[in-house]
Amino acid sequence: MGALTANAERNGVEVLFRRDGALKVPGEAVTDPVAYTLGLALAARRHGAELRTGFRVTAVRRDQEGFVLESASGESVGSRLVVNCAGLHADTVARLAGDDSFEIYPRKGEFLVFEPPHGESLERILLPVPTERTKGVLVFPTVDGSVIAGPTAVDQDDKDDWSVRPAALQEIQPQATAMWPALEGAEPIAAYAGLRPAGRGVNYLIEPSRLAAGLVNVAAIRSTGLSASLGIAQYVCGLVQGLGVALGPEQPLEPSGTQRSHVPWWRRAAEYRSR
Repeated sequence: MGALTANAERNGVEVLFRRDGALKVPGEAVTDPVAYTLGLALAARRHGAELRTGFRVTAVRRDQEGFVLESASGESVGSRLVVNCAGLHADTVARLAGDDSFEIYPRKGEFLVFEPPHGESLERILLPVPTERTKGVLVFPTVDGSVIAGPTAVDQDDKDDWSVRPAALQEIQPQATAMWPALEGAEPIAAYAGLRPAGRGVNYLIEPSRLAAGLVNVAAIRSTGLSASLGIAQYVCGLVQGLGVALGPEQPLEPSGTQRSHVPWWRRAAEYRSR
């Protein structure tokens, strides 16, 4: 815990070491990741950005101005510089631009969703001491009042396999119950899986490509990608400026007015379990 405390302090994160050996992070919170992402997209549009969704890049070629990106539907977009933050497929996009220096593989994280058992509510995020490979199974509340436990960490090759293995229940629930005994004997109401874009031999690759001039890779961003996203974006802005692209002055971010769906975010990918 001493090393974790010192690292947090170096990075300006407030932590409190409790008498029971736990480390409390007062500023930690939960959010709706879907609403957060949509909110950023709407804010970008309000500030003048052009967004194209469903634009699957199938070719990247050079021209006198920089790059031309072509999509599967036949659209094309020109750009002086490309920031490659394509998640699971960031290695594919990099190769299209001439950079084959890294490889992304999916590390599956499976989660179980519970209704708060016995009328108890969970008011904080519970995490074990992380290892070099994984932060382990955690238990956390959602903004809609459910409780989620997970994830697992299963390395695979298929970037389209989002299924939840039957073995996930036995891998998750005992560890989750050890942290929050209220889950003892509780039946999950749903399960879902996410695929982390893990890098082979590389983690948090955020730098200009050494093989393709004008390409900035933002790849192998794993579990902390959402909470680190604004910091990563600020750092990438500095990289872009260093490559000669002038950025305008910072502007106050206007509230997006995003309307959160009445359907909880986790239900989009959930597999429902019978009671």
